[in-house]
Amino acid sequence: MTGGLIVVAVLAFVALVFVMRSVKVVPQARAVVVERLGRYHRTLVPGLAIVLPFVDRVRERIDLREQVVAFPPQPVITEDNLVVGIDTVLYFQVTDPRAATYEIANFIQAIEQLTVTTLRNVIGGLHLEAALTSRDQINTALRGVLDEATGKWGIRVNRVEIKAIEPPRSVQEAMEKQMRAERDRRAAILTAEGFRQSEILKAEGEKQAAILKAEGDRQAQILQAEGEAKAIDTVFSAIHAGDADPKLLAYQYLQTLPKIANGQASKVWIIPSELSGALGSGIGDLASLIGGGGDSSQLDPNETLRRPRLAKPVAPTQNGDQNS
Repeated sequence: MTGGLIVVAVLAFVALVFVMRSVKVVPQARAVVVERLGRYHRTLVPGLAIVLPFVDRVRERIDLREQVVAFPPQPVITEDNLVVGIDTVLYFQVTDPRAATYEIANFIQAIEQLTVTTLRNVIGGLHLEAALTSRDQINTALRGVLDEATGKWGIRVNRVEIKAIEPPRSVQEAMEKQMRAERDRRAAILTAEGFRQSEILKAEGEKQAAILKAEGDRQAQILQAEGEAKAIDTVFSAIHAGDADPKLLAYQYLQTLPKIANGQASKVWIIPSELSGALGSGIGDLASLIGGGGDSSQLDPNETLRRPRLAKPVAPTQNGDQNS
């Protein structure tokens, strides 16, 4: 009995071990390659799977998700013989677990070396300036070459990104100086453009101000002329309406003569001929105004009119004559 129980226990343990090794659970987005007697048998998909213990051997699990690999900076020589350090990031995905297992020993290392080689070939045909400004073209060229080479390994390269391109220190200093000079040039251009615009606006303002001033002066002269015309018209209308006699006109003219005589440039007095009659008819009154008294009957109107250069009238003498 005791021996039989031991045999049953051993058989139960062996069966339990057999079942545990036969049942495999594959997680989602994973793949498992199974070998039977050393040869490829099948690929387990996610879920529950049964294998034969001691006959089937399970290889490592392969991740089917998109993976990201960042490579260290790689020295690359450009076409103009400058050594630059380039950091790259690679996004790839395993599409065929069997090919990734048997076609390449270490596909991560193989992808890295292939990326470095392809990068040197692409960058080697470009100048530094083109390499710095043509990252999209470089990424597209790298992706095309890598995808074609890794296709037989069961790997699809989704995209390649260049993180940084580090030129030599001397080149960086020269580029900084160039950028600083370019910024100074742009600043000078903007300053000159602003000054030009300000001068244009200033000139436009002065032009508008001159136009408005001229327009104002013209309007003022027009209004002044219209006022003077209205004043003259009013005066003449008043004179004609009042029917002024020649004596009044002569009196007004003689009142104006002292003002004319005060000027240093006034050497000649002009007496209109129209006032001759008025002066002749009222010579007595005018003589009294000029000389301050005397016998006006002895004055000759023609003699008075022939003496226009008198700066100041002279009082008459005892015999009634006037001397210049």
